Amino acid sequence: MSDEIRLAFAHPSERAAAMAGPEPRDRISLRDHIVEVEIGAFQAERDVTQRVCFNVVVEVAPLTGDVEDDVDRILSYDRVTEAIAAELAAERLNLLETLAERVADRILVEPQAMRVFVRIEKLDRGPGALGVEIVRARGSGAVTQDPAIETPQPRVVYLSNAAIASAHLTGWLDQLEADSQPVILCVGPADTAAPQAGQARAQRHIDLLAIEQNAWKLAACDPRGVVVGSRTELDWAMKNGQLNIWAPSRIVLDAVDGPTAAPNAASALAAWFAESCAATELLVIGAELPESAGLPMRALSTEMANIV
Repeated sequence: MSDEIRLAFAHPSERAAAMAGPEPRDRISLRDHIVEVEIGAFQAERDVTQRVCFNVVVEVAPLTGDVEDDVDRILSYDRVTEAIAAELAAERLNLLETLAERVADRILVEPQAMRVFVRIEKLDRGPGALGVEIVRARGSGAVTQDPAIETPQPRVVYLSNAAIASAHLTGWLDQLEADSQPVILCVGPADTAAPQAGQARAQRHIDLLAIEQNAWKLAACDPRGVVVGSRTELDWAMKNGQLNIWAPSRIVLDAVDGPTAAPNAASALAAWFAESCAATELLVIGAELPESAGLPMRALSTEMANIV
């Protein structure tokens, strides 16, 4: 076996040593850190956990002066495991590649971290380990959050079916568009009964898709409304003044701490979504307010022409 092939399957610490260059840096490593997590793009990987193994090597800038046996002066192993835990808790992901990128980015925020090798493997998807390995260096693509750039805080507006059919709909959208605050519109399922599957997991998917069908119906009522379903697209759309209509399936199904409300409890689902995106308020038109939510809420009749 050639050295190149051997190194391709060797532990990342060997790869780091081979790529060290004329002035090798100090390294810390995490070996065979196994976590049970729900991840994967296939339907068979949803609603189940599988073992995922992390191997991480971090090249660090040398310290000036004596370490003095002081843990506060070094990049702790805990910072590596915390980076993994934080990204696993943020949201459910489909791809190991995405998880590896995010773990690497989080580690490279640490002042001492100069380059990071991240290998992630699924242990339960076949007879062998299936995985991905990436190498990222400070200043070569690692993304950190600019504190001067804040995620917009939207107003979330829930529209009942009566509100969608109201003669005031265009006027309401005019008012919301004229306001400087980003807006995300939420709807429930149409009045037509959704198919019944007789199985809870399948029914949840069907009910979420029924909401998305109604979202597209609302989008057809006014060309300003754009159906969006991912956090990334919502964030971009809010920063660019787009009038958004929430398609819930992806965010709900990928949520680590998902909603307790069923899809047919649509205003409660909208309240969960509003809290999750730090909305300033939930405005409910043509329906009762949910029982409780951790943000200000208002309920308005479909007879009211002015809502802002």
